[in-house]
Amino acid sequence: MDLVEVELARVVIDQKGDHQFIHLRERKGHRSFAIVIGFNEIEEINRKLSGKQPPRPMTHDLVGRILAALEHRLHRVVINELREGTFYANLVLVPRDTGTAPSGNERLVDCRPSDAIALAVQTGAPILVAREVFEAVAADG
Repeated sequence: MDLVEVELARVVIDQKGDHQFIHLRERKGHRSFAIVIGFNEIEEINRKLSGKQPPRPMTHDLVGRILAALEHRLHRVVINELREGTFYANLVLVPRDTGTAPSGNERLVDCRPSDAIALAVQTGAPILVAREVFEAVAADG
């Protein structure tokens, strides 16, 4: 699968609206696209970006701790499909002691893009988009 690396370019929070937006921009370019996500998910992403720690672990913190306890890490996030206006993603996990992902050691976990991006922000993992999906939604920005 041909992939495009993107970065989280902007988080748009509308306190009064149902639709929140994250904007992803290609890392080596200027095209971008937005994904509509829920309020709880955008608050989690924003919390991770700001470095604020809640008094107790939130769900994404728990997932990160579970991965560490199982001696795995998030290698990358792949937004791999767009179907009927909905984005789909996978977490790509590898054993923690692996510098790169040797063939056969990757584990894919189906995930909502908003959750995947929250984990990527938390861990510093790269975010990639299938080129076919990127070309379908990207605009000059």
